[in-house]
Amino acid sequence: MTNTDPAVARTTLSPRLAAAIVFSTSAVVLVLETLAGRLLAPYVGVTLQTFTGIIGVVLAGIAVGNWQGGRLADRFDARMLLPPTIVLGGALSIAAVPLIRIFGGADLGAGPAGIVLLATVAFFMPSAVLSAVSPMVVTLQLADVDHTGRVVGRLSAIATSGSLVGVFLTGFVLVAAFPTTPMVIAIGGALVMGGMVLWVHLGRSSSQQHMVGLVALAMASSALAIAAPRPCDIESAYFCVNVLHDPARPSGRVLLLDDLRHSYVDLDDPTYLGLSYAQAMSDVAAALAAPGTPIHAVHIGGGGFTMPRYLAATRPGTTNTVLELDPTLVEVAEDDLGLVVDDHLHITTGDARVNLRKLPDASADLVIGDAFGGQAVPWHLTTREFVADIARVIGDNGVYTVNLIDRPPLGFARAEVATLRAVFAHVAVIAPPERIDGQEGGNFVLVASAATLPLQAIADRNASRDDDDRVVGDAAGLDRFVGGADVLTDDHAPVDQLLTPEN
Repeated sequence: MTNTDPAVARTTLSPRLAAAIVFSTSAVVLVLETLAGRLLAPYVGVTLQTFTGIIGVVLAGIAVGNWQGGRLADRFDARMLLPPTIVLGGALSIAAVPLIRIFGGADLGAGPAGIVLLATVAFFMPSAVLSAVSPMVVTLQLADVDHTGRVVGRLSAIATSGSLVGVFLTGFVLVAAFPTTPMVIAIGGALVMGGMVLWVHLGRSSSQQHMVGLVALAMASSALAIAAPRPCDIESAYFCVNVLHDPARPSGRVLLLDDLRHSYVDLDDPTYLGLSYAQAMSDVAAALAAPGTPIHAVHIGGGGFTMPRYLAATRPGTTNTVLELDPTLVEVAEDDLGLVVDDHLHITTGDARVNLRKLPDASADLVIGDAFGGQAVPWHLTTREFVADIARVIGDNGVYTVNLIDRPPLGFARAEVATLRAVFAHVAVIAPPERIDGQEGGNFVLVASAATLPLQAIADRNASRDDDDRVVGDAAGLDRFVGGADVLTDDHAPVDQLLTPEN
C-alpha cells in the first residue's frame, strides 16, 4: 500500500513510544554484535580478526538497513511496515544461533574469509532488518519539514544511546551472568512480542497472514537453536569450554578452549604430560635446580593447571602462583581436572599483565607463559614492555619460558624471539627441526633469562624421552631464526596478523 496519507501516519506513534522502539532495536543490534564473538569463538577462535569481521559485517548491515528502511518508508505506509519488521528482526536474531552451528560445523576456516562469511550468514540480516526500524519511526514522527532536524537528531541520539546501553550491559553484565544461546532466544523473543503488541496498537495495519508467518519463523528458529548440538560443555565469559576424555587413557582429560586443545591432564598421575609443549617446559624446569628442589613458579594462564600440578608433584614444597583470566576455568579445573587448592597454590583471577605488576621484584625462579585467546597469545602478553616486567619478577637468575603457536612463515614466533632478545641476554627456541627451519607449524617453546641458560641439560633431558626437539640458543642460530623480524611493543604488536592461521 502506497503511503498516500502521511498526515495520518504521523499521528500514530507518541514521542515516548517512538523513542522506546528506536532505543530498543538499536540496543539489540549492539547486543548481537557483542554476543557474536562468543558464538563464533568455538569455530574461528577469538582474535582481532574475529572482532574485525564481526564489526565490519554489523556495520554493513546497519548501513544497508538504514538505507533500505528509509527507502521503504518513503514508498509505503510505515504503520504497515514497522510491526513485521520488528518481528522479522527478532526471528532473524534467534536464527543466528542455528545458522552459526550449521555453517561453523562446515569448517570454513579461521582466516578472514571464513570469519567474514560466518559473521555474514548469522548477523548481517538481523542487523539490517533492525536498523531499518529507525528511518520508519522517523517517518511516523515528522509532523512538518520545519521540524525535520529536531526529530531526526533526537531519534538519532536515542538510537546511539540504545547502542551504548546494549554494549555496556552485554559486555559488563550479561555475558558473565547468562549463557549466550538463551540470551539470544530471549532477546529475539522479546522483539517478536514487542512487534506483535505494536501491531495491535497500530490497528493491525499489517497482514495477519504475514505476521503469523513471521511468528512461526521465530518459533522454528527457537526450536532449532535449542535442538542444535551445543559446541560447549561450559560457556564462560571468555571461552567455550569442553573437557574431553582420552579414549586411550582412562584417566586422561583434554581441556578444549574455543578451537584450541589447550591442556592435557591425567587425573591419576600429575607427572604425565600429554602435550609436547608441556614436556619441553618440563625440560626447562628440570634444568633449573637439583631434582626435587622446591622452587617458586609463576604461571601466566592456568588453563588445565597441568604445569602447577606437575611442579607440585615433582618438586614437593614448590609454590605456584597462577594468574588466570577466567574464574570459570578455575572451577572447571577443580571440578573436572583434579585440581586441589592448598597453601602452596595461589590463584589470582583477572588480567595477567595487570596482576603481574603486583608481584615483588626477583620473587620467582620460573615464569611459565601459557595464555591463549584462540590460537594466539593475547598481544599485550607478548610485548617488550610486558617481557620487561617478567624480567623484573624473575630477577638476575630466574627463567621465563613461554608457549606459542605459529605456522610458516613464522612471523609471530620470529617477532617474539626478537622481543625476548631485546630484554634478556640469553634466549633459546625449542621445537622440532622442521618448525625451526620454517617447514611446518605448531608449538614453539621459548626460553629467556638474564643468566646463562642450561641448554645442554635441556637438550639431554629432551633426548632422554626420544624427542627430536632442537634447542637453538646460539647467537648465529637465533639470528637465522629471527631474520628481520621487528620487536613487539605496546605501540605495535600485530600478533593476529603475524600469526599464520591453520588452513
